[in-house]
Amino acid sequence: MKIDSTFASMRAMIKKLNRLINIAQQQLSKKQFILLSAILVGLSAGIAAITMKSFVHLIFTLATYKPIVSLRYLYLVLPACGIFLTVWVIKKLLKGKLEKGLSPIHYAIAKKSSIVPREQMYAQVITSTLTVGLGGSAGLEAPIVITGAAFGSNYAKTFKLDYKDRTLLLACGVAAGIGAAFNAPIAGVLFALEVLLLDISISAFTPLIIAAATGALVSKIFLKQDILFNFLQSSPFNYYNVPFYVLLGLLTGLLSVYHQRMFLKLEHWLSSLKLGAYKKVFLSGAMLAALILFFPSLFGEGYASIKILASSNSNQIFENSILHDFTSNSWFILLFITITMLVKVFATAITLGSGGNGGNFAPSLFVGAYAGFVFSRFINLTHLTTLSESNFTLVGMAGILSGLYHAPLTALFLIAEITGGYNLLIPLMIVSSISYAISKHFEKFSLDAKKLASTGSIFTNDKDKNILTTISTSRIVETDFVKIFPMQTLGEFVKIISSSKRNIFPVVNEQDKLLGIIVLDNVKEVIFKNELYEKVLVKELMSMPPEVVAPYEPMENVMKKFDETGAWNLPVIDEGVYVGFISKSSIFSNYRNKLMDYSID
Repeated sequence: MKIDSTFASMRAMIKKLNRLINIAQQQLSKKQFILLSAILVGLSAGIAAITMKSFVHLIFTLATYKPIVSLRYLYLVLPACGIFLTVWVIKKLLKGKLEKGLSPIHYAIAKKSSIVPREQMYAQVITSTLTVGLGGSAGLEAPIVITGAAFGSNYAKTFKLDYKDRTLLLACGVAAGIGAAFNAPIAGVLFALEVLLLDISISAFTPLIIAAATGALVSKIFLKQDILFNFLQSSPFNYYNVPFYVLLGLLTGLLSVYHQRMFLKLEHWLSSLKLGAYKKVFLSGAMLAALILFFPSLFGEGYASIKILASSNSNQIFENSILHDFTSNSWFILLFITITMLVKVFATAITLGSGGNGGNFAPSLFVGAYAGFVFSRFINLTHLTTLSESNFTLVGMAGILSGLYHAPLTALFLIAEITGGYNLLIPLMIVSSISYAISKHFEKFSLDAKKLASTGSIFTNDKDKNILTTISTSRIVETDFVKIFPMQTLGEFVKIISSSKRNIFPVVNEQDKLLGIIVLDNVKEVIFKNELYEKVLVKELMSMPPEVVAPYEPMENVMKKFDETGAWNLPVIDEGVYVGFISKSSIFSNYRNKLMDYSID
C-alpha cells in the first residue's frame, strides 16, 4: 500500500509540474520557453547521471569490500550475476527490448523524427547500474547519454514542440548527461555536436550550454570527489617531448582501429552463438572471471585503475591478481599493463555481447590511459629520455576517445576539464588530432556509427548524405504518367499526348510490365506526319530507359543513377512491374525542405 501511495504521489507531482510548465509555455516567447526547457532537461539528465554514478559507486564499493574480495571466487562471479540480472530485467520487465550504445540516438534523429521511446528514461538506469556496478567491464556514459536524450525527446513530445526543437532538446539531454558524468560542461556540448553530428546555428548553442552547465552543476553539488573522475595535473608540459606526443598519437590511432574491429568481431561472434540467453551469460561470466583473475582492473568501469596509473602507483594494479608475486620486476609490470590494455576490448565485448548494458566510452578512456602509461614507461625504462608518465597517461585517454568516437574536440576538452586546467592543451591537440586522422583513414565511421552505416540509416559527416538517407524513394514516386501499350498506333498516341501534361510515357503490357518509354522530345518529327498515324506503332517509337529504380532503393544510389545517365526522370519498377517515375527535381525539392528542417536555429 505504501508503494502504491508513493507512486500515486509522484504521478500527482508530475501532473502538477506539467500544468505549471504549460502555463509557462503560454506566457513565454518560444525562445524563452526553449531556454527554460533546456534547464529542466539538463536538470533531469543531470539527476539521472548522478543517480547512476552514485549507485554504481555504491555497488562497486560493496563488491570490492575486502572481506568479499578475499573470497576470490565470490568476487569473480559478480560480473556474471550483474549480466544475469540485466538479462532478466530486459526479458521480464522491458519485454525483451533495450537499445544499447549511441547508434539508437543516431537512428532516432535520422529516421524517427528524434523520438526516443519513453521507457529509455528508466531502462538504461536500471540495467547499466546492474551490469557495471557488479563488475561488468563497460561504461555508464552511453546509457547516460540515451537517458538524457530520452528526457529531452519526451519532454518536447509532451509539450508538442516541433522536430527542430525536439532534436535540440534531445541534444540538450545528451550534453547535460556528459556534463554531469564528468563535471565537464564544455565537453558535454561538444560531444552532442561532434557525435550526434547536428547542424546547429550559433543561436542554438545557448540552450545546449545552459543544459550542459545545469547537468555539471547538479554533479558538482551532489557527487562526492571520490565518485567524480578527475585529476590534479601537476607536471608541466615540456615542449621537448612533442615528438613523443606525435608517436603517442600514432599509437592511439592504431589502437582505436584495433579496438573497434576486435569489438565488433567479438560481439558478432557472441550474437551468432546458438545458445539460450542464460547459457550465454554463464559462458561469458566464466570468460570474464578468468580475465579478471589475471587482470583485476578489468572489473567495472576501470576508472580507479586509471587514477592509480596517473599517480604512478602502478604496482597497486596487481592487487588481487594471481600474478601479484611477480610485481618486483619493472619490465614484467610493463608487460602486464600492456596485456591488460589489449584484452580490455575482450572484456567489454563479452560484457555487452552476452546481454549486459553499457558502452565503450569508459573503456576508451581506460585503453587510452594504459596506452599513454605503457608508452611513457617504456621510454623511461630504455633511458632514451625522461617522460612524465602522469601526463602521458592523461593525454593517452584523449587519443583513444578521439579515435574511437571520431570526436577530437570532445576528447581534447574533456581531458582538459577533468584535469582542472589547460596546461596540457598542446599535447592534447597533437594526440587527439593525429589519432583521429589515423582512425578515420582506416575506419570511415566511428564505432557506434558503423553498424547503422552499413544499412544507410545513419547521419554521417557528409551533410548531403545525411539528408539523402532521410528521403524515402517510395514516397516521392509520381504516378500521374499516362500508360500506353505497344500495339497502339501513332494516331492513338497523339490523342493521348493532347490530354497529358507529361512529356514521358511508359509503355507497358497487359500485366503492367514495363517494356520501354517514349520521350516526347525524341518523337516530335514523327507526330506531325499525319500519313504515319495508322502505319507506325508505339513499339516502334519506344526506347529503353537509361536506368530503372526500385521503390525502396537508397536515395544515394538513385542520385548516382541520375548523375551517371544525365536523366531528369527515371521509371520506378517493382519486380518488373511499372510503378511510376521519380524525378530529380522532386528530389531537389525534398532536399531543400529537409535541409531547412535539419538546420537547428
